[in-house]
Amino acid sequence: MNSALIDALKKHLPTQNVKHRAIDRYAFAPDASFFYLVPKVVVQPKTTTHIQAIFEVAHLFNETITFRTAGTSLSGQAVTDGILADLTLDWNAINILDPNATLISTQPAAIGASVNLHLKPYKRKIGPDPASISAAMMGGILSNNSSGMCCGVKHNAYHTLHTIQFILPNGNQYNTAQPTDYQHFETQDKTIAEGIKNLKTRLNANTPLVNRIKQKYKMKNTVGYGINAFLDFEHPLDILAHLLIGAEGTLAFIAQATLKTIVDYPFKKTGILYFQTVKLACDAIIPLKNTQAEALELMDRAALKSIEHQPNAPQFIHSLPQEACAMLCEFQANTELELNQLFDNAQQTINNLTLLSEPHFTTDAKQQAHYWKIRKGMHPSVAAARNKGTTLILEDLTFAIEDLGNAVVDIQNLFKKHNYTSGIIFGHAKDGNLHFVISQNINTPQEVKCYDDFTTELFDLVLKKYDGALKAEHGTGRQVAPFVEDEWGSEAYQIMKDLKKLIDPKNILNRGVLINDDKQTHLKNLKTLPIVEEEVDKCIECGYCENRCPSKNYTLTPRQRIGIRRALERLKQEGDTKTHRQIIKDYQHDALDTCAVDGLCATDCPVDINTGDLVKRLRQENHTPFAQKTALWVSKNFAGIQAFLQFLVGLGFFINKIFGAKAMGLLTKTIRIALPSFPLWNGQIGKPLNIKATQNTPTQNLSNQKTYLYLPTCITAIMGGTNTPETKNIDQLMRSLATKAQIDLRILATGQGVCCGQLFSSKGFVEAYQLTVNQTIESLFWATDGGTRAVVVDVTSCTHSLQTSREHLTADNKKRFDALTFLDSIAFAHDVVLPKIEIKNKKNKIVFHPVCTTYKMDLNAKLQNIGKQCATECLVPPSAGCCGMAGDRGFYFPELIDNATKRAAAQVLKMTNVEGYYSSAKTCEMSMSLATNHNYRSIISLLDEVS
Repeated sequence: MNSALIDALKKHLPTQNVKHRAIDRYAFAPDASFFYLVPKVVVQPKTTTHIQAIFEVAHLFNETITFRTAGTSLSGQAVTDGILADLTLDWNAINILDPNATLISTQPAAIGASVNLHLKPYKRKIGPDPASISAAMMGGILSNNSSGMCCGVKHNAYHTLHTIQFILPNGNQYNTAQPTDYQHFETQDKTIAEGIKNLKTRLNANTPLVNRIKQKYKMKNTVGYGINAFLDFEHPLDILAHLLIGAEGTLAFIAQATLKTIVDYPFKKTGILYFQTVKLACDAIIPLKNTQAEALELMDRAALKSIEHQPNAPQFIHSLPQEACAMLCEFQANTELELNQLFDNAQQTINNLTLLSEPHFTTDAKQQAHYWKIRKGMHPSVAAARNKGTTLILEDLTFAIEDLGNAVVDIQNLFKKHNYTSGIIFGHAKDGNLHFVISQNINTPQEVKCYDDFTTELFDLVLKKYDGALKAEHGTGRQVAPFVEDEWGSEAYQIMKDLKKLIDPKNILNRGVLINDDKQTHLKNLKTLPIVEEEVDKCIECGYCENRCPSKNYTLTPRQRIGIRRALERLKQEGDTKTHRQIIKDYQHDALDTCAVDGLCATDCPVDINTGDLVKRLRQENHTPFAQKTALWVSKNFAGIQAFLQFLVGLGFFINKIFGAKAMGLLTKTIRIALPSFPLWNGQIGKPLNIKATQNTPTQNLSNQKTYLYLPTCITAIMGGTNTPETKNIDQLMRSLATKAQIDLRILATGQGVCCGQLFSSKGFVEAYQLTVNQTIESLFWATDGGTRAVVVDVTSCTHSLQTSREHLTADNKKRFDALTFLDSIAFAHDVVLPKIEIKNKKNKIVFHPVCTTYKMDLNAKLQNIGKQCATECLVPPSAGCCGMAGDRGFYFPELIDNATKRAAAQVLKMTNVEGYYSSAKTCEMSMSLATNHNYRSIISLLDEVS
């Protein structure tokens, strides 16, 4: 570790934004590629002044800088052994610039999908549509000149760029939105401006090269610098601005960019066409493209085979012949009439195709989603099925459309020759862009040699036989840097090298990426994947999980937790005990204690990894026998423990009443000095409830109706009461709604020790959890008269915990479980109460916070429908996600709540004239109330208020 470098950076940046602990450096080391370098230091700049300071320090120490946003890049352009500048802490502003949203301004850490979410009300979207758009950030989308499924060449990042603000390695800053910056550039950076003019003159004098550039950029191509900018623009500042697109952070820092948006067509018709051979499918591309099909996605037989096991995959796929091929075809339009006309015009072309089955196109959104899931599920299917210890390589090539069929066959033959038995091919056929996925072991020199042999033959095939492009949309990175000259020729490559030297003479920006004379770079610093454990071994380190994580920017993300597990194994194998010890020292707090184990990471993970399950198991392994016995004792005596906790909370309110509202907060902070594991009091804790059991709530006899049992959760009993006499408690609300809706409702008394067990499972106390959940299922079975009453649960995470508890039950309790029905408060409100009540006091505007398990239980549609019926406008902040309370984590680590709710809370605070804030879990209501200073209540309260 270079302490002088770190000290120099700390002089310019806040100390907490200069991360140099071993755990930080190794956590940020991996990106989505199969390259691996460990940075010397990770910095998190907040301002352009910080960026300029980092440039200054890098020059002083001759150190390289790599700017990273999401780290979803696949070609090794987002890893470094120098200074890694992580931009995700800030730099996420999104601003629509005109009433029709034809222009949108973004900073580099804005997520592509979030940008589109801002544009959705205007029926607009950004042009680039990479498959990773839900995770990829604008810095990467711009720096890789991303495209995707539908945007082709016309709407990629390069062609939709309007203006850009950037900082050169010398610290000078320019914004093409400012007319004065054009003259300023020519005077302040005269050498660079004149150099760009000279390169333009030099290139234009070379007619064969000019023609080659024009020809190559008719196809997707991200190999080397986008030297088409020298042909497309005149002023050196405009040329440089567009050279930055696809430059992979090797020329400047992009601080902000404004993009021209495109129409987001609301009406779509989608189908999958099946062909006898790849050649027949590829012969159909041009005719289908001429029908104005928006998407044409090719899938070879092996790709189709990889998703045969999916529930929504058509049975027809199983019987396809070995040489078969499929094409997902989609038409899009502004209106239903336009769509029908477009499809009617295309029908003759489709009817003339030689197909294996009758084509079926649909406008049903659910069926369309199934079709796209088939297409998008191929990469993860191969990833999940690969052998442990192998890395996944996702390649990216471009061919002329007329060559595509033969190219697919040639690549399939290469798979056979080099024994890539699981290799699949798919891609954006409309643009001649092929992707293929292979799994590769690179743990020995022999295996690396096998990969090198395959790559050499593949690249020769692409360049020499077909004159294609080695990278269409994934960028050059380290993977293709040694081959840029092979693709472009020596004269074009020399222009690229001269450009790099002109802009970055000390080579401090992303050294080794895009321009690299080391012809073996693509075989160096490869990411080995030691076998560790199930969740770790499945991970492909793509980073899709990170945006959901509540501890992101506080401690570690799911990718980083897994990356650290791999790093520890590598260090052990290398004998680096010193670094191993340094990481272990911080791992407990950063990786285990502060993980919310909410499981939201699994919802975006291509291979369905729930990192929370990994953390639970690691917590279990770390528990001492005494801790396990204590947890078991607590579970056996839970009714008494619950009563004691109710007493303590009541005592806390008494102390606050005597000594002031802040007394308990100060007292628990003081206790925590001596006992660091002591929970902290916060101002949103409710009073304990002592709910008495009741039979039928309505006065009249409803014995002929379906009956329900309301189960007040233990968190409701301990701290679920209201703190104001004019507000109803949850049991009063349930009684009120049951009466209004004429529902036969029985209320189970608190204090019976009935618990979903989440308290124990989240902490890794497996034995205590199993005992608790078995006791609860048995108790509820008898309380519901053998399952004749559905159980209504008032905390969504508790509902989910009960619904997913079956595998932990005894044989007898599994039978009891199968007789029981668990209804979350959202489902109860939507399916049972809402149809039976009259909405008399509809609100104008309300805000919902969907809790983590709302996503996992697929309850969001019901939640939204409740909002539509109870209010004119129902808002969910775009950044809504896990609030960080995680049951009780927020009481021990309030910083987790602050971090998790930061963006969503800021969005809520901008919402005006809101009449109510609602959620479906007491602890989440507490954390959002703390974050926004607005009182969040149960959705049960909402229904009672409006009825």
